Amino acid sequence: MKGERLVELTVNGRGRAVRATPEATLLTVLRDELTLTGAKRGCNQGVCGACTVLVDGRAVRSCLSLALNVVGQEITTIEGLAQSGRLLPLQQSLLSLGAVQCGFCMSGMLVSAFALLQRSPNPTRDETRAALSGNLCRCSGYSKIVDAVCNVGEVTVP
Repeated sequence: MKGERLVELTVNGRGRAVRATPEATLLTVLRDELTLTGAKRGCNQGVCGACTVLVDGRAVRSCLSLALNVVGQEITTIEGLAQSGRLLPLQQSLLSLGAVQCGFCMSGMLVSAFALLQRSPNPTRDETRAALSGNLCRCSGYSKIVDAVCNVGEVTVP
């Protein structure tokens, strides 16, 4: 493809050589070049949050991030959050509280919640709502998701 070049991305702790054009989004490279399909292509406009990944620990919309702009930064996808095949406490909390419905939004929700818990281990309900506000879910109504995140953070849910 015109303008395509070989670049090195650090994804889930590993250096990965990928071919990318200047206009290739991080989401496209993750899904199509690296077959990391946990980040979903929802709205493709940065509104729904289904494509959320971590870039240097910050939750970002991979559909709006150009792959060439994240060279040299640490990219973590939902696949990279795994702990030796065990569920994260956050995942266990979501399951225990019945917060997962269809699952389409869940990888973006998990990544956003993980980023929140990294910077604020005991978030309030308002902090949790704010951190998840960029993630749309058509199934759940959000209450159980907020409860699950606060449960992991050992916050008493009123």
